Amino acid sequence: MTPGRTLAPFGRRPAAVTAVERHGAYIVLRCADLDGPEPQPGQFYMLAAGTRWGGGEGERPFLPRAFSVLRATPRPPEGIELQFLVEDVGPGTKRLCELTPGEYLLLVGPLGAGFAAPREGKRALLVGGGVGIAPLAIWQDRLGADVPALVGFRDADRAAGAVLMTGPRVATDDGSVGHHGFVTELLAAALELAADEVEVYACGPPPMLDAVRRQCAEHGVPAQLALESGMACGFGACFGCVVPTREGYVRLCLEGPVLDAAIL
Repeated sequence: MTPGRTLAPFGRRPAAVTAVERHGAYIVLRCADLDGPEPQPGQFYMLAAGTRWGGGEGERPFLPRAFSVLRATPRPPEGIELQFLVEDVGPGTKRLCELTPGEYLLLVGPLGAGFAAPREGKRALLVGGGVGIAPLAIWQDRLGADVPALVGFRDADRAAGAVLMTGPRVATDDGSVGHHGFVTELLAAALELAADEVEVYACGPPPMLDAVRRQCAEHGVPAQLALESGMACGFGACFGCVVPTREGYVRLCLEGPVLDAAIL
């Protein structure tokens, strides 16, 4: 497996917010990155609001947050239009969700190692949960809209984010949209039909990814998992995102966030 990796320019840079879209519980931030390269699917950025950043009441916490890129579109001469999927789950994400066109993000990236192409003789099957659909959307763009996607959400409000993928099968925990149950139940059915033909690409909450890993191992299916962990820097200095593997500990911001499921 040779992961995709584009090196980030040195330092943090501003990116003007050009549009904000709401999809149920989620916000999509669009911004113009004038000086950065086009990222590889599965890579991430460290994001912070560019205004009200001091860390006091109603201001941005000091540490940025790591976000997989949802989409990246070259738009000469404005550079690269980046899109990020955000859910308001705490003070940092709340401030990002409050951004409006004309304000700006401070970003570092692209960082980390992204997805690798499917192995010879395999076709991609995408499996996402919640905001974990973000790196799968850009990967589907790269591979082609006909690549199947299975996506799971907690409820209908979050399932509104399914429109960011092309032709997905949807599951919700409460049964309000699509299949009533977990997205891994849809994966189990798909693997029964085509285990010999697919390579799974997955991103989502840790319990979901662990279930995907186990299902793929049981069927002998290769899988690439985009993991998440707390990150303070994004480039390997803080060791905050270390995870254990069969080959020793790795830093997700450098060796990941995409790892081959076989080493987990």
